[in-house]
Amino acid sequence: MRFVALGDSITLGMGDPLPGGAWRGWAALLAESLPSPDGFHNLAQSGAMIGDVWRGQVPAAIALRPDVVSIIVGVNDTLRRRFDGDVLREQLGASVRTLVATGAVVLTIRLPDPGLMFGLPGALARPLARRVRAINAAMDDIAARHDTLHFDAAGHEGVYDRRMWSVDRLHPSERGHRLLAGAYHDLMRGAGLALGPRPGPEPRNPAPTRAAQLRWLATKGTGWLVARSTDLVPALTWLAAVETARTLATRALRTTPPT
Repeated sequence: MRFVALGDSITLGMGDPLPGGAWRGWAALLAESLPSPDGFHNLAQSGAMIGDVWRGQVPAAIALRPDVVSIIVGVNDTLRRRFDGDVLREQLGASVRTLVATGAVVLTIRLPDPGLMFGLPGALARPLARRVRAINAAMDDIAARHDTLHFDAAGHEGVYDRRMWSVDRLHPSERGHRLLAGAYHDLMRGAGLALGPRPGPEPRNPAPTRAAQLRWLATKGTGWLVARSTDLVPALTWLAAVETARTLATRALRTTPPT
């Protein structure tokens, strides 16, 4: 069974490190339970957005003639100023439609609320939540139309357990990656696919100590933090400003006496 994983740094495996500095992640854990784990190809890229998956990863996946394809993407899109829900819906739909047309089983997802993951204040959390809901609404429609195996991470209570997330609060920890792998294993088995044992939910590697987390932030996390300081932070600040302006305008309309 040939399994091709598409998406961003979540599918790349960030948050689930292996000795030597490589990443493993949920897709690799799931691949271990497939009849031929050597048929696993991970095409995910850190920072990838929906358009990147549609333009680059989907054609590469088709060339590999997969039996199963996963597509988890969209969080990076919610953090950009130029967020166009209609364009993203079209790109998601085209990606899934093209993959399904090959005969592959397609795995999709409802994204969790990043505001809850980050623990953000309302002015930051609300605009992010609206964008995630727009992507999820699009993917829900696409999944129903094309009969994908669709995991509701947004509605899964365990997803928001702090233990499921790594030190950066954006990528799953090993426990979180195992939750994803197990959820998709259940969906695939329910669809009648022949699989090996379900990936275990408990981490095999010791949880990183506080000192180890700080070392990660100071070394491997440095590049991520630099990128976020020029990307995520301005984006969140801009979203908060828009949210505040919208709130003030609404209040003004409510308090303005009729003429």
